[in-house]
Amino acid sequence: MSFPAATVADSPVLGPPVTAQSVESYLRAVPPVDEVGVSERAGALSTRSVKRESKLAALDLAIRMCDLTTLEGRDTPGKVIQLASKAVRPDPGDPTIPPVAALCVYPNMVPYAVEALQGSGVAVASVATYFPSGQAPISVKTADVSWAVGQGAGEIDMVIDRGAFLSGDYLKVYEEVVAVKEACGGAHLKVILETGELSTYDNVRRASMLAMAAGADFIKTSTGKTPSNATLPVTLVMLEAIRDFYTATGRAVGMKPAGGISTAKVAIRYLVLLSETLGASWLSASRFRFGASSLLNDLLMQIRWLREGRYQSPDYFTKD
Repeated sequence: MSFPAATVADSPVLGPPVTAQSVESYLRAVPPVDEVGVSERAGALSTRSVKRESKLAALDLAIRMCDLTTLEGRDTPGKVIQLASKAVRPDPGDPTIPPVAALCVYPNMVPYAVEALQGSGVAVASVATYFPSGQAPISVKTADVSWAVGQGAGEIDMVIDRGAFLSGDYLKVYEEVVAVKEACGGAHLKVILETGELSTYDNVRRASMLAMAAGADFIKTSTGKTPSNATLPVTLVMLEAIRDFYTATGRAVGMKPAGGISTAKVAIRYLVLLSETLGASWLSASRFRFGASSLLNDLLMQIRWLREGRYQSPDYFTKD
């Protein structure tokens, strides 16, 4: 997987030196979100019709953008190995179906995923930094990241400290992202905002800008472990933040909506939103991902229907 190179030094928007005052000044300059406008635009784009040929291409692209995910306390090496097989060949009966972008697992499952995916081109991603709460000392978080990367994870999904952000300790959030980015070494960093806990679109936009300034390669909506997950309006707010950050710094940051995206119809709406907001250069797994657990099977079912005019039974595809 080819990613745009990114380091914190690529966009020195906060200093030096970076202080609590400079971070607060940076965030105060972030324009507020027009909530009505965002909701109306997201709603309008979600009703766009897509022709059959374009829909097949969109479904194929969505599969390539999936981070196939298992994040359960009962995960076993066998389950991870089985899911790795599905990541490489989502539909064993159809060799034209592409592999997914990555398999995302807990850190202690990384060695099994790495071994199972060796030579496949599918990346191994791991959640870290005391996922999903993020409530741990920074030393614990960076050790978590370093261990996962040392075991072969090429991508890290971290969570920000929402308590620190909501209490106005923006410097702590910034410094933790910087520290985790450093611990990633050559691995790519996705920063999870947990947007459902940030309460407002303005907070989502500020958190997006802060994470990107600190060196995030991707920003991500949710852990999938809270009642509120990705929505089209929240994703639009984050995409517009990415657009503005790119205009200001020249650094392209990726986007990952996660949680609650379980059907092909909804996935295509996200791709339309992405294309209309950031353009064709973001229509790639190197710049956009879906956090997927149940989405992949519906994508496969819709492809079968478009090609053959009939729905395959859900039992035809593996559950995991």
